[in-house]
Amino acid sequence: YTSIFAYGQSKLANILHANELARRFKEEGVEITANSLHPGAIATNLLRHHGILEGVVNWVGKYFLKNIPQGAATTCYAALHPQVKGVTGNYFADSNISTQSSLSLDAELAKKLWDFSLDLTEPKC
Repeated sequence: YTSIFAYGQSKLANILHANELARRFKEEGVEITANSLHPGAIATNLLRHHGILEGVVNWVGKYFLKNIPQGAATTCYAALHPQVKGVTGNYFADSNISTQSSLSLDAELAKKLWDFSLDLTEPKC
């Protein structure tokens, strides 16, 4: 187990979930949008358990990382901007629709993740 690898897997799962949710909403005629996004590299405490790496990132990051309001900009854009009304199943970065990885576009993988999640969360009586 490595925390960075697990973090990457969780982000892929977020994108796959949003894509599958958007597909299901569209298929059922539900007028709700579902998108995913990357807020950018933000100065947070994500590396708090990585010792020296945290120190280096904090020192260098203040020059290259987004602050929290800047990091929130893409989320606000995707949720509120009139240009995004009705847009669904997309991936946003830097307040724009961006290219998704080929793995995140795998519809079969998204369905498998959806079904696996249901199996984990359904009550077992």
